Amino acid sequence: MTLIDRNDAFVFGFSKLDLMFGQRQLSDVRIPYSELRHPSIHFHQETITEIDPANRRVKTNGGAYDGDVLVVALGADYNVDGTPGLTEAGHEFYSVAGAERLAEVLRAFAGGRVVIGVLGQPFKCPPAPSEAAFMTHDFLTAKGVRESSSITLIFPMGRPIPPSAPASAAIVEGFRQRGIEALFDCVVTELDPQRKVARINDGTEVGFDLFLGIPKHRVPDVVAASGMAVDGWIPVDAGNLSTRFEGVYAVGDVTSVGTPKAGMFAERAAGTVADTIIAKVRGLEAPPPFDGRGICYVEMGEGDVGRVDVAFLDGPGVKAEFTPPSEETRQEKDDFAAVRREHWFG
Repeated sequence: MTLIDRNDAFVFGFSKLDLMFGQRQLSDVRIPYSELRHPSIHFHQETITEIDPANRRVKTNGGAYDGDVLVVALGADYNVDGTPGLTEAGHEFYSVAGAERLAEVLRAFAGGRVVIGVLGQPFKCPPAPSEAAFMTHDFLTAKGVRESSSITLIFPMGRPIPPSAPASAAIVEGFRQRGIEALFDCVVTELDPQRKVARINDGTEVGFDLFLGIPKHRVPDVVAASGMAVDGWIPVDAGNLSTRFEGVYAVGDVTSVGTPKAGMFAERAAGTVADTIIAKVRGLEAPPPFDGRGICYVEMGEGDVGRVDVAFLDGPGVKAEFTPPSEETRQEKDDFAAVRREHWFG
């Protein structure tokens, strides 16, 4: 098996918040691909420049690769320039580089109006903006500038975690207790660098001294050029993640499969694809269909971590169960990366 990635290491998405608030360093959260111990996996650090799905052929800056099976897992890119004023007046924290830059900005921040805004849908990890609000409160409190600051979350959906009313209610109550303002069903459409205001889709404005933004998302340019995307994302069979091209699958944030854009769902989708490929090679019965199950650990302030177990494609309707914060859940999240590091990199 050939694995191609332009990066030399893997970083869990939730680690970006730890980087941003100075809780961990990049060296703590990077998992170099050089640690891969599976002899059947051949890693190439190269940038993909062309995808030919009809022939299952990939070109990179280092060569070309032909496969019997092609799995596209390039994720979603950020369209930072898609929101006027973001580059000049705000900061994104959804990339590793953005989180590192913000760590420096936050260290120097003396307090003021903090706005956390979502700039488009869909976006990765819906709980993350709420987590950022809680962690901003804790950070400013530790610095001694919380009383001279305000925190406003501008969120595009009707509640923090749409599938779970109990989890959303717990988050909203946490906001109330900490004096965090939340504007739901709102999207930031523009930042005015001169006036330091964020314009919302309903025409209102919110002033800020520090703007933390979740940029608009899009498929990588190489995916758009391949002809695989429809209405912005790669459509797949919800049962086995296959595309309309024979022998070509897509998993994760690059698809429109119907689950949130989050690593937990990509991991489970990848398992379904692996089982499907193995069954075909061995002439076995097809595995159970992808059920869209996942777990979301939610930082809820002061080190508390809640958990939402959700299934998007397992029967009619979305099923969700909320586990309130506990020491056991905190430990689960702490163990999460270590367990997968051992399992994936071996």
